[in-house]
Amino acid sequence: MKQWLAALWNSSLVDALLPVFATLAALLVGALMLLALGANPLVAYAALVEGAFGSLNAIADTLVRATPLLFVGVGICIASRGGVTNIGGEGQFVVGALCAVLVGLSFPDGPALLVVPAALLAGMVGGAIWGGIPGLLKAHFNVNEILSTVMMNQIAVQGMNFLLIGPLMDPVQLQRASRIPQTARISPAFDLPRLAPTRLHLGTLLAILMAVLVYILLWRTTLGYRIRAVGLNKEAARYAGINVPRYIALSLALSGALAGLAGAVQIYGVNFRMFTDGSATGFTGSAGFHGIVAALFGQLHPLGTIPAAFLFGGLLVGANKLQRAVQVPAALIVTLNGLVVVFVVSTELWRQKRARRRVIERPLERDETPLTSTPPAATGQEGTV
Repeated sequence: MKQWLAALWNSSLVDALLPVFATLAALLVGALMLLALGANPLVAYAALVEGAFGSLNAIADTLVRATPLLFVGVGICIASRGGVTNIGGEGQFVVGALCAVLVGLSFPDGPALLVVPAALLAGMVGGAIWGGIPGLLKAHFNVNEILSTVMMNQIAVQGMNFLLIGPLMDPVQLQRASRIPQTARISPAFDLPRLAPTRLHLGTLLAILMAVLVYILLWRTTLGYRIRAVGLNKEAARYAGINVPRYIALSLALSGALAGLAGAVQIYGVNFRMFTDGSATGFTGSAGFHGIVAALFGQLHPLGTIPAAFLFGGLLVGANKLQRAVQVPAALIVTLNGLVVVFVVSTELWRQKRARRRVIERPLERDETPLTSTPPAATGQEGTV
């Protein structure tokens, strides 16, 4: 029994459940904080679950909120498998949305069957360029991609702010004193199909499809093999003849493309226009950062990121009802999400440590004849005793 428990504890099943344990631990800490504020944790978490999954509309809202997280998270999986870290999802999301809305506004009377795919493709291209720039800097000049992608976020935000109070501002707002920084609404003919009477749109299905396609790309194609080889060991990949700089840049470009697609889908499925409050968060809802956590929760696997994104979408949607039910400050909701992030990232480090320990402790898989100090029998040959 003891050996069985030890084997179970060291199995990959426990590794797969580590993010779940991390979330439960974060919720436990959150419960202590709720108690300190005089709120009942059971009532609070019941409200959270009901707000996220208690009705058809709640489930639809959870799926809608999870959609950009899934796009970004799957992109993070590509970058991580290529050995680089993409913190620029916010900026790539914004650039992709800008490119997509520009297509819609430029062809307001065009056929939806052409304009919508073109807009989604434009979003992907914009995100790929915005992710590819740090990728090229990393590949050819060894510029730290974490710093460069964060700085690219700020450039994207300031560019958005400039465009939305200038060239792309809604003409109606130009005639008003308020002058809200937003674009005109895209044509209703371009709206992604919805599941009436909910807000659930076709973009959610597209996000799941992209997750499956990325899995096929990474594990069933030569291109994906080369990306993963570079991520596992750059020197070994270079020795095998793989162009390491090319695949480093490509990993970040593909990651940015999916974040850009998230921005395009957000325009055509949810907001129908671009707007800003001076920061990226006002438009993205921090999807660029929440997507990183969803990817880590899914253990950097595209298919694992699907349920992870839906879980975090539920946390974000249900948090609003939790706040109303127990009357706690909005800062507590941010803190709760932050706790989940910290615990999930910590379990990823622990999982890697467990994996290294299993490799060290793995028994020999083949029989080997032990070496002995007994000399061979004398045969008359030189060197015998």
